[in-house]
Amino acid sequence: MRTLLERPLASYQLVLGTTGLLLGLGLIMVLSASSVLALRVYGNSFEIFGRQAIFAVVGVTAMVVAMRMPLERVRQLSRLALFGVVLFIGLTFTPLGMEINGNRNWIPLFAGFNLQPSEFAKLAIALWIADLYTRRHKYLGTARYVITPVGPVAGAVAVLVVAQKDLGTAVILFAIIAGMMWVAGLPLKPMLGIGAGLLVVLLFFVTTAQHRVDRFMSFLNPMADPESSGYQAIKALMGFARGGFWGLGLGSSRQKWGALPEAHTDFILAVIGEELGLAGSLVVIALFLLLAYTGFRIAHRSRDRFARYLAAGITIWITTQAVINIGMVLGLLPVIGVPLPLVSYGGSSMIATLAALGLLANCATTEPGAARALATSRRAKARKKAGR
Repeated sequence: MRTLLERPLASYQLVLGTTGLLLGLGLIMVLSASSVLALRVYGNSFEIFGRQAIFAVVGVTAMVVAMRMPLERVRQLSRLALFGVVLFIGLTFTPLGMEINGNRNWIPLFAGFNLQPSEFAKLAIALWIADLYTRRHKYLGTARYVITPVGPVAGAVAVLVVAQKDLGTAVILFAIIAGMMWVAGLPLKPMLGIGAGLLVVLLFFVTTAQHRVDRFMSFLNPMADPESSGYQAIKALMGFARGGFWGLGLGSSRQKWGALPEAHTDFILAVIGEELGLAGSLVVIALFLLLAYTGFRIAHRSRDRFARYLAAGITIWITTQAVINIGMVLGLLPVIGVPLPLVSYGGSSMIATLAALGLLANCATTEPGAARALATSRRAKARKKAGR
């Protein structure tokens, strides 16, 4: 294993490998989890899966573009990306915006497809902060240069997302901001102060909406209201209990027949646990752990400052989102409506995540010897193709 990890392209290949496995597993499980709902609503068991397949094709295309784009060009686009995301988030507060499940964070596009700008805000904020910290690298020993203007600007974007009533995405944005400040070297005392401030803000927004209060109370005791606020958590745990270690078999879930709300989106891990059992669930968790290890390895080994900060930001985002979703489905965290990256149904989340992982693979090429090894590999493949 040590020999394999010492290869110049080890991180690059790990990013592509884990991404491919999670994406493939996600497509299979979306088909299984959504088939009953799709048949009932659309008269076609493959309707929701077909949409997810389209999102996957668009996302993989974005990933390939992100992998091939020079990082210097990516840096130049970072401020434009942040501006564009803020503009589109602003449009959700106009008559163009659309409300789904209590969150006003959607813009209708065409043929029933919708855009969720807040999903792309995660990537835009990671890009912008990475570029800013790269330019300020010499001054990051001073807390003031780490916090400003990252705190006010990125925090304002997160507050806009909170105003959309999308607390789950806002939590992830706050995690990206705080995590990248920590990577930039912010001392412990200011970090604790920022963490306490964020906790107060989150508690404020939880207590100002009755449905969020109900979700938090049901997290503490789901059985107190098993037919309402605790219903989703109880049905998810029932899925895991029925699955046992090896599961009921692919396609054999009972919860997806209407008992478990959002079976193909936020609670798809419960369907995985029921059909593929504890073994399948552990495979999903292991893949996310491997992806987290690889991302932080890239951030540690990269010789390019921008790649280092960007890799850290993307890894913090995807790891935090996966931890929240898994904890939510297992009843370890309150239900806040966060999809499982690459696995849950959702176009905006899929495309943004795959684009980010393309950039993470791009950052992996800045590790020692990686760019040269990749160029040699591509030349060898080109010669082999020409020889045919």
